Amino acid sequence: MTATTGDPGKVAPPKDSPSASEQLLFGGELTFDQGWSRHRGTWVRLGMWNMAVSFPRQVGVAVRLAGQADRRALYTVAVSEVGRGVAQAFSLVAVNAVLAELLTAGVLADRLRSALPSLVLVSVLAIVSSLLRSASTASTGVLEPKVQRVATERYLGLVARVEMDAIEDDAFHKLMDSAQWGAEGARRMVGYCTAVVASALSLVAAASVLTVLHVALLPLLVAMALPSAWGSLTMARARYESWHRFVQHARAAQLISRLLIDQQAAGEVRVHDVGPFLLEHFRGMAETSEREQTRLAWIGARTGLFADGARGAATVAAYGVLGLLLWNGQMALAVGGTAVLAIRAGSASITDLVMRVTDIQEESLFVADLERLCVEAERRAIPETGVDVPEDFDAIRFEKVTFSYKGAEQPSLREVDLVIPRGRTVALVGANGSGKTTVSKLLCGLHLPDAGRVVWGEVDAADASRARLFGRVAMVAQNFQRWPFTARVNIGIGRPGSALDDGAVHAAAAYAGADEVVAKLPRGLDTLLARGYRGGQEISGGQWQKIGLARARFRHGQVLVVDEPTSALDPVAEQRVFDQIHRLAGTGQTTVLITHRLHSVRHADLIYVLEEGRVVEHGTFAELMDPAVGAGVFRAAYDLQARQFLPAALPGQGGARDGDTEAEEATA
Repeated sequence: MTATTGDPGKVAPPKDSPSASEQLLFGGELTFDQGWSRHRGTWVRLGMWNMAVSFPRQVGVAVRLAGQADRRALYTVAVSEVGRGVAQAFSLVAVNAVLAELLTAGVLADRLRSALPSLVLVSVLAIVSSLLRSASTASTGVLEPKVQRVATERYLGLVARVEMDAIEDDAFHKLMDSAQWGAEGARRMVGYCTAVVASALSLVAAASVLTVLHVALLPLLVAMALPSAWGSLTMARARYESWHRFVQHARAAQLISRLLIDQQAAGEVRVHDVGPFLLEHFRGMAETSEREQTRLAWIGARTGLFADGARGAATVAAYGVLGLLLWNGQMALAVGGTAVLAIRAGSASITDLVMRVTDIQEESLFVADLERLCVEAERRAIPETGVDVPEDFDAIRFEKVTFSYKGAEQPSLREVDLVIPRGRTVALVGANGSGKTTVSKLLCGLHLPDAGRVVWGEVDAADASRARLFGRVAMVAQNFQRWPFTARVNIGIGRPGSALDDGAVHAAAAYAGADEVVAKLPRGLDTLLARGYRGGQEISGGQWQKIGLARARFRHGQVLVVDEPTSALDPVAEQRVFDQIHRLAGTGQTTVLITHRLHSVRHADLIYVLEEGRVVEHGTFAELMDPAVGAGVFRAAYDLQARQFLPAALPGQGGARDGDTEAEEATA
């Protein structure tokens, strides 16, 4: 890849893929090839026969979802479409009777009088068919959004219960992208299935009449539909292949467009003038998509030209056979007129039927992606059963715990041993990447060890009920979720299954110092904490941390895990938070504190120092600061941080004070 000189935002396009924008922004081509053979194999097996065999099962998926969404609306659609088909069949028969009366010899008035009952019947059947069509259309409109909701709720509910390693798996994310389209596909399938039923019943009616009129006309009617079937299936294949290859490319292009209007990025976009850079690469990504759409357009043009030509030839042949039958006297003129109407109705019905069946086939493949996600999510779901976690556990123990994240070259934890006594404050300290946060994730049950055990009392977390384990824990992660809801919900969501009692919410807010934040909001607890919506407010990072701590307090977990709780707080607020955290241990709550600020762990009952995934030393603060005890890792880090608070030496004065005592005084 060669960048143009003088402008870092513009990149000379290479001759081959990936595009320059893909290479520069995302590190390579974004077309998705994992599991590609499965998708191509799907289409290789999808011939006309396989399509016919699999069609009932695919319709069954849509019918099952529709039944779950609104059974009454489903029955209304079914009855209405069957009624329309019956009405159309009788209407053709009535038209044949009208033509037979009008084309016989005799006085015109007598012929009109004889045809009048059939004309009345045709009119009545047209009104009935129109009413049934309206009922079907209305019920289909009711079903479609409900089916999408049911399908979406199903996969979202399953995804919310999968193990964390699935959420962190890129392939699983790709499947989730497909599933979103699958839910929309399920919605569209409802309308397509309704159209298929209508077209099929209309075709049966027309074919029945043609068979009665002359059996030679029926094969010609089928021949008229085959080119349309081939053309529709060919385009469905091309669109499905293209979608799966470019789904991640499309998502990346949307990411660039969102960054241009993202509130968090807005300042840097303007100050650093990032807008032209992002627009340039949005254009590059869009041009790649445009080339793909152009390719599909040419495929569609060629396919449509051939299919229309073949269908036209079959239509000429059908009307030619009809003309010969009339010419040879093998068919009466009245019957010929009815046959023309039946051929036109049948041709339209069979064309629409083939197109809708192909649409169902195409959508069913996306719905199949949704089904695959649901199956995979169920396979990777957190088990719902397990041993109860005791309330009166004496300690939580890590016994030779080793853990690696998916795709990582090195383990994040290596044979870690540590003990977290009940009702005590335990601090985990160490450099970035030392494994502190990973320990907290295993403690909370978000991950299970690759080797070793995490034991609550006598219960191995691997054997425990994960729901019960989660219920014992309250967590304030370093990047905790800032829910775009009201302040009340942001605190009360710590226990989403319980009623949001304002007294308990206020108490939790006061405990964490968030009551001051709430008091300054224009609508108090009812203030929306999200800009971009009416009445929404933005609060600072430090204020958010108080809200997060209030959420953890509201949860009342037996074990409180706090990961870097004061990174956005001023010194006074920071000290207040640590005082509150230390007092929790006095109420019997076990507290696990993860922090870089070593002066804040002076009052911890036990400190573990991690380095490259191992516990390198542990003990009380006094023990770790004693030069005669331990490896000195903690002491060296503490002294380094403490010296940052000492005043710099002025010219002519001595250097900054040295020694552990002075350092401690400076950080106290």
